[in-house]
Amino acid sequence: MQLYGVRGYGSAITEAMLTLAGQDYAFIEVDGFDRPGPARDRLAAVNPLVQVPVLRLDDGLVLTETAAITLYLADRFPGLAPAAGTPERTRFHRLLIWLVANIYPTFTYGDYPDRWVPSAPAELVEATDRYRERLYGWLEEQVTGPFILGERLSALDIYIAILVAWRPGMQWFQTNTPRLAEVAALTRAIPQIREVTRRNGWV
Repeated sequence: MQLYGVRGYGSAITEAMLTLAGQDYAFIEVDGFDRPGPARDRLAAVNPLVQVPVLRLDDGLVLTETAAITLYLADRFPGLAPAAGTPERTRFHRLLIWLVANIYPTFTYGDYPDRWVPSAPAELVEATDRYRERLYGWLEEQVTGPFILGERLSALDIYIAILVAWRPGMQWFQTNTPRLAEVAALTRAIPQIREVTRRNGWV
């Protein structure tokens, strides 16, 4: 497999899942993809939206979108999700899509505000940051055990272990959503996940 990504970006989520599953892969660095140049060209060749992550499978099939990649890996490596047909798997599907449909867009707009509101970029960053915090407040209420779905780790916990590195940051989570902060800490304590966070520049 080949994983197209950038250290510190959302590709770390897929990187962590592959590492935890013990799946060998080659990391294709595309730092600088958000401006014209070789990295952007390299990424655009596999994803016309020029977004990371992109996972190229051994048979050449290309997967984009973190939710699609997560569902594929969960089918291939059962430890990443509850068993099919269980209530926990249904909750897993709901919360996975909720994360990428609600949390991710706040970064899409808030990280590049000039693209969307050139006349008031600071206001867009402020609005998306506050909205994201409210969303995390709702997600806090969904945590049912040491991990989001209870006693067992799932890919959802890997998302949180990465997301706490971005705005509003771990200190905010510890103060305002302590259950999510604990999920992140427990997940990051797993040796394979700890190695991925280290490679991405996070303690």
